[in-house]
Amino acid sequence: MLTDPGNGPAQGKIARMDVRVYENRSLMSDAAAAHAARRLRETIASTGRARIIAATGASQLQFLDRLATEPAITWRSVEFFHLDEYVGLPISHPASFRRVLLDHLVTKTGIERYHLLDGEADPAEVTRRVGHELTREPVDLAFVGIGENGHLAFNDPPADFDVTDPYILVKLDEACRRQQVGEGWFARFEDVPSTAISMSVRQILKSLEILVIVPDARKAEATRAALEGPVSPDVPASILRTHPHVTLFLDEPAASALDPATRARLSTGRPER
Repeated sequence: MLTDPGNGPAQGKIARMDVRVYENRSLMSDAAAAHAARRLRETIASTGRARIIAATGASQLQFLDRLATEPAITWRSVEFFHLDEYVGLPISHPASFRRVLLDHLVTKTGIERYHLLDGEADPAEVTRRVGHELTREPVDLAFVGIGENGHLAFNDPPADFDVTDPYILVKLDEACRRQQVGEGWFARFEDVPSTAISMSVRQILKSLEILVIVPDARKAEATRAALEGPVSPDVPASILRTHPHVTLFLDEPAASALDPATRARLSTGRPER
């Protein structure tokens, strides 16, 4: 049940999740970046370092660009991990998640410690090596999205909620691959790789705090299913409702399919600072 805070962004609780809705994608991205920056500053001040996970895809780019310009973050104290990557896709391809993360986050911030998933190398070796580094210490913050099919990272439905490996090799379903064409990353469905490396669901849930950034009407049905349906492998992102520290940032189009009783309690808000 959502509660009306009386001011600021529309927000409330769905299960354990803090849900915030903003008028448009720009305001949503500003708010998510401000929240992430504040938590990074606090973590670095408290422990001397911060470990983060970041997603890519069209839904995340504005957020990443805004985060990279947030002031007073000691990026040399940040260690960064890659969420997922296509198998066999060269880094020169526009859809390469390594390329996106380098362009939108690593190069802009000067992060020195980062662990990218090399989709052109042996997947078994990549998952072993990066997974070993990832599990050395807890992750402080994970930035993720929700796919049009409800996927979390590249864990398409029905997702494996039990596998304990930090990274796994997955087959991408048709809906996921068509989303990549629809977003303009690939010219044809046949061009989208069918296999990817993905952080596992259980590994994502080990993050101490998770920020979920979800813009656009094309994510509305997946958002509704994740928030209002049962927690189920058929809607992988629904598992986020079981985590104690999740903040979900939506724009109005992404929230448009929520139950009217829920939507009636929401209004637009402003980014936090």
